[in-house]
Amino acid sequence: MSPILILGGFAVLVAFSLLAAPKRVTEAGFFGGQGADGCAPGLWTLVLSQVTTWIFARSLMNAAILGYFYGIAGVLAYTAYYGSFLTGGFIVDRLRDTGAVSVQDWLGARFGAAGRVTYNLVIALRLLSEVFANLVVVGLIFAALLPGSDVWAVLAVAVLALAYSAWGGLAAALRTDVVQMLLFLVVFGVAFVALLLSPEFSLSAALTAPGQSGGYLGWVLLVVAALQVFSYPAHDPVMMDRGFVADTRTTWLSFLHAFWISALCILAFGLFGIQASLMGAAYEGQLIGTWAAMFPGPIFAALMLSLLVSALSTLDSALSSAARLGVEEMRIAPRSMVGGRLVMAVFAIAGTGLTLWGNQALFDAVAVSGTASMFLTPVLFVGLVMNRPVALWSYLVAWGAAVVGAGVYFLREGAVVAAILPQGHKYEQLFVICVVVLIVGFAAVFMGGRRVAGHSAG
Repeated sequence: MSPILILGGFAVLVAFSLLAAPKRVTEAGFFGGQGADGCAPGLWTLVLSQVTTWIFARSLMNAAILGYFYGIAGVLAYTAYYGSFLTGGFIVDRLRDTGAVSVQDWLGARFGAAGRVTYNLVIALRLLSEVFANLVVVGLIFAALLPGSDVWAVLAVAVLALAYSAWGGLAAALRTDVVQMLLFLVVFGVAFVALLLSPEFSLSAALTAPGQSGGYLGWVLLVVAALQVFSYPAHDPVMMDRGFVADTRTTWLSFLHAFWISALCILAFGLFGIQASLMGAAYEGQLIGTWAAMFPGPIFAALMLSLLVSALSTLDSALSSAARLGVEEMRIAPRSMVGGRLVMAVFAIAGTGLTLWGNQALFDAVAVSGTASMFLTPVLFVGLVMNRPVALWSYLVAWGAAVVGAGVYFLREGAVVAAILPQGHKYEQLFVICVVVLIVGFAAVFMGGRRVAGHSAG
């Protein structure tokens, strides 16, 4: 019964998404999110869009998996990343005060083409990771429901997301995000209430659970999240794009509301992973097989539908941001809806190819892109918050350190890289990498700033 419920519910989701997509779209709407009347999106459209694009399938699975292995510490660690709404709102507010209309605009004014190109490379990696990781979850779900159907499911969902995203761009993503978020809240709400009412569930036990592997590594990840949470939102084009489409007050309120709503959703989903650990369930299929054995069919179906809704909602937003990146920032295609659609197709094909390649390490996608973004922490803190000069060479050193750090984490199992990393769990190694990246970045930025100031004084 569960496969029928899930497939039927997913068909309804796709139908509603297609109906919600605008029937007519302008170039301003495609790239800037304006409605057919030329008006900016309202507060709750922005809030629901921000939330549904940030509690995507990969995040839900990460929260549950970390809860299973590291208990409440793991769930809190992943929830900490949602503090990005507060730091992201702060960064957007400061950028708008300077007159910038994007992160690229501010970096370009300070560092020229080098600032734009280096940043664009990092956010292109981020967008690819979003397409890849959400399609991975789709494949996992269908592999569990109908063995052998995962490849076809990945291809079908990628084509569906590309179809209506290419039609309406950011305007379509904003409208469908609202529908998809409301559907998510309904189906996930059903599953969560069922969990709370389950005789096997104890909230006090869940909130003190150590997980299958103990809470230590969860606390390590919490520190890593604290180190990355300032730069993390600034390298997320989906969030940053939504920071410049409405007035300042509406934008700030949208970030604030998105923070508490998404944090609660992530905490709640993480409880499903903790409960699996408390019940002693075996880890199977990144928890999908575990839940199939634990919960009644309707509850399992609601969980899987929650994941599919979040996957689809993130895919369309990632593709619309890819169009803006390729056309308006990187200028690899003409500024037209046709150009934007071509860029979307390239990202959809590349992300699907990475998914079918077979890597299913979901948290690695977060860790790699999050580490690569950390060059922004010293640059934005000193240059934007403190309003002090940052030398171009300092910026490039900080960027290089972050990119090398991301590469080291990704290649940590190779013989050469393993020889230079300290012995320990990969999350402990990630912590060390983040600390080194920040030390190098801040040292370069402060040294460069003093030389620039000294040269100006001379």
